[in-house]
Parts: sequence; C-alpha cells; structure tokens
Amino acid sequence: MKMKKKRFLLAVLLLCMVGRGTMEPVRGCQAQPNCTECLRSPGCAWCKQKNFLKSGEPNERRCDTADALIKRNCGKKDVINPQPALEFMKNNHLQSDPENVVQIQPQNVHLKLRIGVPKTFQVTFKRAEGYPIDLYYLMDLSYSMKDDLEKIKHLGQEILSTLKKVTKKVRIGFGSFVDKVAMPYVSQVKPKLANPCPSRMDTCQPAFSFQNVLPLTGDAEKFKMEVSKQRISGNLDSPEAGFDAMMQAAVCQEHIGWANVTRILVYTSDDIFHMAGDGRLAGIYQPNDGKCHLNHDGFYSDATKYDYPSVGRLSSALSANNIQLIFAVTENSVSSYQALSKLIPQSVVGVLKNDSSNVVQLISEAYGNLSSTILLEHLHAPKGLEVLYKAQCSSGSHTQWQERGECNDVKINKQVNFTISLTAAHCFPEAKTFTIKPQGIGEELKVTVETLCDCNCNDKEVKSSHCSYNGTLSCGMCSCDGMFLGQRCECEANGIGDSMRAMVAHCRETNTSQLCSGQGSCECGRCMCWGSHRGEYCECDDSDCPKVNDLLCGGHGTCNCSVCRCEGDFTGPDCGCSTLRDRCVGNDGVECNNFGNCTCNKCICEAGFFMDDCSELIAPCETFRDCAVCTISNDEGGGQNCDLQCRSAELIKNDSMPEKGEFPCRYTEVQFEVKPKNGHIKIYYAGPPKPLDMTMVVVGSSISGILFIGLAIIIIYRLLLELYYRREYHSFLKEQENAKWDETPNPLFQGATTTVIGQQSCTVQTDCRIGQQSGTVQTDCRIGQQSGTVQTDCRIGQQSGTVQTDCRIGQQSGTVQTDTLALVLFDTPQ
Repeated sequence: MKMKKKRFLLAVLLLCMVGRGTMEPVRGCQAQPNCTECLRSPGCAWCKQKNFLKSGEPNERRCDTADALIKRNCGKKDVINPQPALEFMKNNHLQSDPENVVQIQPQNVHLKLRIGVPKTFQVTFKRAEGYPIDLYYLMDLSYSMKDDLEKIKHLGQEILSTLKKVTKKVRIGFGSFVDKVAMPYVSQVKPKLANPCPSRMDTCQPAFSFQNVLPLTGDAEKFKMEVSKQRISGNLDSPEAGFDAMMQAAVCQEHIGWANVTRILVYTSDDIFHMAGDGRLAGIYQPNDGKCHLNHDGFYSDATKYDYPSVGRLSSALSANNIQLIFAVTENSVSSYQALSKLIPQSVVGVLKNDSSNVVQLISEAYGNLSSTILLEHLHAPKGLEVLYKAQCSSGSHTQWQERGECNDVKINKQVNFTISLTAAHCFPEAKTFTIKPQGIGEELKVTVETLCDCNCNDKEVKSSHCSYNGTLSCGMCSCDGMFLGQRCECEANGIGDSMRAMVAHCRETNTSQLCSGQGSCECGRCMCWGSHRGEYCECDDSDCPKVNDLLCGGHGTCNCSVCRCEGDFTGPDCGCSTLRDRCVGNDGVECNNFGNCTCNKCICEAGFFMDDCSELIAPCETFRDCAVCTISNDEGGGQNCDLQCRSAELIKNDSMPEKGEFPCRYTEVQFEVKPKNGHIKIYYAGPPKPLDMTMVVVGSSISGILFIGLAIIIIYRLLLELYYRREYHSFLKEQENAKWDETPNPLFQGATTTVIGQQSCTVQTDCRIGQQSGTVQTDCRIGQQSGTVQTDCRIGQQSGTVQTDCRIGQQSGTVQTDTLALVLFDTPQ
C-alpha cells in the first residue's frame, strides 16, 4: 500500500509539473527496492552487477541516477537505464501533387517513454496550393428567406468560379432546412401543413427539418437547376432547425458525398437556432444520437424522434468529420452566431445582406480566414499522457508550451513547424495509439506510445551460487527461497510460521521503531550498521552531537552516542556554557549591574536593560515617565504612593537645568533625567514651570491683531486706488492716440445770409473748394440800382482761388465788387 501511495503522489507531481508547461528535465532519483519499481521512478537507473553492494547494504542502493551508479563503480554495461526513443513508421515528404497531396509530416510515429521523462519530436505542416474543396450550401427556407432563395438560384456558377481561383477542383452541393414538423414549431392545421405561407396569395412547400437537395457535384448547371426547383416554406416560431441540418450534413458522409478534401459547410439564415432541450416543447425527450437518418428522398426522417443536438455534440461531429463551418447570417443575429462560433473549432461568422447578394464575397473572405489559421490538436490521447505543443510559425513568431499548436496568417505554400512533447505519468499495460491532426484537414499523424516500465536483465539464475543456492538471482539481486533471508539468502530462520517476523523483530528496539533505527540493515536478526553508527540497534552516532562554531560539542567535550560529554568549566547539551562568572562583572564591580542574572558567563538582562553588563536602559524616558509624573504630583500635594511606578529608583529634585538648558526626558510639564549607576537608578527631576499671566497675553494679542488688521486694510485700499488711477491714465493716453480729425463739412449746417435793398447790404455765404480741401466764404453784397456778379478771393491754407457769386436782392440784381475774405472753415475733429 505504501508503494502504491508513493506512485500515486509521484504521478500527481509529474502531472502538475507538465501541466505548467515547464518541461524541465527530471533530476535526482527516489530509490526503489527492485528493478521494476526503480525504472518507474523518474530519473532512476538500476545496477544489476552482482557484487555491487557492500555487506549489509539494502537493495535500494542499486537504484540511483545512472551517473551516481557509475561513480560507485557499477559497470556501464550493468546499468539498466532505458531511454525514450522515437521511430518513424511513415515519413513521406510534403508535396502539392494533386494526385498525392501531403500536407503534414511525419504521418506515423512510435514512441517509447520513461515515466516522467518528456520526449519531443518535430511535426511540419504546409498547406498545399490547389487543394480540392467540397462546399455544401445549407440554406434556411423559412418564409423570411424568400428573396434570398431567388438570389441563390443564380449564384452557383459564381461560387464555383470564385473558389476555382484558389483550386481547380471544386464541388458544390445544396441542402435546406426549416423546422421540426410538430407544435409549437409548425402549425398542425391541415391547410397550414400543406401551405405554411403566412399569406394565402403565396404558395409554399410543406415544412421539413432537413433535406439533402443536391449531393456534392462539380456541375454548376445542375446546381442551378436543382436550386431553381426549390420553393420557400414556413414555420411558426423564429428559431430554426439549423442544428439538426448541420448534424445530418456532417454525419451523412455517403449521402452528401464528402471526399477526403477540404470540407466547407456554408450555413445561411436570418434568425437564431433551436438547441438541445428545446425539443421538450413538442414532447421530444430522446437526446440526439449523432447518427445519419436520411431517407431515400434526402429528408431527415427521425426529426420528431430525436431532440436537437447540443453544441458539444455538434462541435464533435464537425471536428471528427473535418468540416469547416461558415456562418453567413444577417446582422440582427450575428452576435448569437459569434458566441456559437467560439464553441465550434474552425468556424467563422460573416454578415449576410438581407437578399444574400454578397454571399459569394462572404464565402471567399471566410474561406481565406479559415485557411490562414492552423490549429494542431490531438484526439483520443490515453489518460496519464500529457501532450504539449510549441509552434514556430511562418511569420517568425514562436509560442510557449501550450495544449494545442496554433499559427495565424499562414499563406499557401508556407511551412510551419511544431515541436510536440509527450510525457507519461504512469505505465500503460499495452501500447496506446492516438492521432494528431490539423483542424479541418483530413490528413493526420498517427502516434503510438509505449512505456518502458519493465526490466529485461537477461541474467535470471535459479539456485544461484551468488544467493547461497537458496534463491534466484535476477537483475543482480537475490529473491530468497523458503525461510532464507539476507542480501545473499545466507540467513536461515528457525522454525516456520512467524519465525521471519521474529528474526526481524530482533532488529527493532521497540515494536514501533524502525529496523536498526533506520541506520543499518537487518542481517540474520542482527543489525549491520552503516557509516559511523554503532550499537545493538545502530542507535548511536558519535558524529551527530550538537555543534558550536562548526565544532562538535563546541570543542569543549567529546561526542558519545549523540550526547556531548563536557570537559573543564563547560556544561550544557553542546558544552557551550561556561561555569565561570568573570565576564558578568562590570567596571564598578557589580555583577550585571544588579539588573540581570549571570548565565553561562553572560549577563541575561532584565527587561529594559542592555549592554554586556546591563548598564544601559533601552528607553529610560518611557520606562520612568509614570514615576516622574507621580513624584512631581506629590510635590504639589497629590498624596499618591509612587513605589509601584518608581520601584527601587532614587528620585532627586533639581530645579536648576543642565548646561543644555533642559533635561533630556520631557512629558507635558514634567522634565527629568535617568542615570543607572553602581546597580542603582537615580532620577533627577525639576518642578513644573510657573504659569503665565493669561490676562496680559489675551489683551496683548487682541490689540496686536486689531492693529495688524487695520494696517492691512489701509495698505490694500491704497494699492487698489493706485491701480485705478494708473488704469484711467493709460485709457486717456490710448484715446488720444486713436483720435482722428474729419475735414468734411457738416451737411446739416446752413450758414446765415444777409440781404441789403437799396442802400442796404447783405452777406453771401459761398462754398469754396481748392484741391481736396473745402471751406466757406462769407461776402458782403451791395447793390445800388443794378445787379451783377460778385468775385471773391478764396484762401484755404497756403492756396488761393477766385469764386464768382451772383448777387440778387428782391427782384433786382447787379454786380457787386467784393474785396473782403471773411472766413474759412475746416473739418472739425470727430
């Protein structure tokens, strides 16, 4: 039972180690009593040499690392240490020949593994150019897909032409689905069963779960002809029987006509899907069996017998049949199919337009995404075998150890390399076979694993002389016959029955102790001790005493059966304790300063004291704070008993401060100093300071505050006033600089005119212009008996001119000579 427990724990340890992907080499060895158990222990080898063991050594000493056995003089030919091995059973080179395409290398390997020892090998993959494609178009024929069906009828040739840009050999097929013909999915009213269209004006075919309309073919015309015969159908609820259809399309290999090529299933719908458990609404409880149930017309005949498949069963069926899935769905249901795609390997989701007009482009892009991702995984690996992958992709990137190999953006004819590591956690009774394959690719690598758990020593000898003719020699060790015992079966037990137990019992000190104290072997009822051990039960070890400074018994005693015998002035379990006391006495002649005990010539100080002679306090101020407070309180009439706080300390009042001005210890108004000396503690303290006259402090503070606030207000007011004056002055200067003068006369101004009749005179106002300047001239007009024209000199600035003015007074006119220039007006400032 103990051996089984050891093997179980070892297996768990190995699984944890490998599960982390560390791939560290196994080091060391857990010794085992026989060759078979030894080889099942990681890192162990067995020595079958006859005289390898010394007298009294157990058989476990034959089990060790190969290097350790050789160092102990075991011949290399006698070391049994089988190594993991790899043999290529089929290793064809990669090629793109259409008649013999090889995309994965090797194709078949056989490995021999040691428990817990990983074995790695290389796998190469290269997607061949022009690899044939089978595309099966699976369409939802519920009524909402009516316009899509009309579009698909004419797209067969376009789909083939698009895929032929990738490969010359393409086949296409067509299947359709609606839903299970049962309530509540499809109406059971007879007229509705015959014509499930929502409108009586339309004609629909009866509903069905799935129909294989056209098996895979390379004839585009046949695709067009068969699809053109299809009519739309209908059902009651929104979800469809897409899972039923995909399952039948995957498992009905012969009906669909799948070949060993790249297999693509295009699923088109405008709504979500029914899944496992939904069949109970119609009273269908039997789980989907994952088998083909198509009748001679291509219909899924057992749709109302089996429930919809689960996501896991559907994913397994698609993966097992190497089918890559393209979901071409409308935008309103994309999120549901994206969540589904994460659970189905080698599947992608594309957004389909409402009339499926972009389906060709969508298939082309989706196939490009599928073909650019390489996922290498293993199927049906035996329990206890850990398989890890490390990828070297064509882009130059490398991955760490993980549970499957993955490379993205892999182009056609680009090679990717995978390193695969296998580690067995326990022995397999027989060779186990599993497969490693790229997802969505028909080719695979067959791997056969065999564990190396048995010894083939080829030295079996019955009644061997090496075994005193009392046993069988195998792998260098003796298996004794009858009542014989010992390394070479040299011991004979007396009597029968329990005599063997009795012989072994002689090697135990008590019924519960180990054989020979675990420090020797039991030979013929006597303990054969190993190394420096001695005694009847090998219980004594003269090298196992306590050490001080790496010396047994501190160099002050001798070791006897793991116990120190001290010499001179030393005592203790390790002879490290001196009985002298000279190191405990300080300069004042007091032992440990009366604040400690001398033990092993070393002072063990009381709490709060330190130094070799306990002459210093760790925290004197905190330790004697309560004492000083209590004492000063008593000085002021407190009347307290301070013995508990002060203990044996002597308090001395000293109101004069030290040279620095104060005592080192302060607590509120208490000041004191602690000085341990000659085994006594003296505390010097001073009384509390005199209280201050608070009345003067309050009055002085108030007056000072008022004066300060008033002065601050005056200064702030003066600064604000200065800032205001400066701003007004700068504003005035800016207005002066921006001032402009306008010389244009005011059109609203009309000058005054004076008229004289007879001997009278008048004043005439005349506009005067010279160059770009203008002004007004006032002229006195005098008329006797006649009228005429007045000439006036006009002066503006440094320029002059002549102005003629008609002079009229009443009904008379005449000529007036004017010799006075009255006034010139200029533009006034704006």
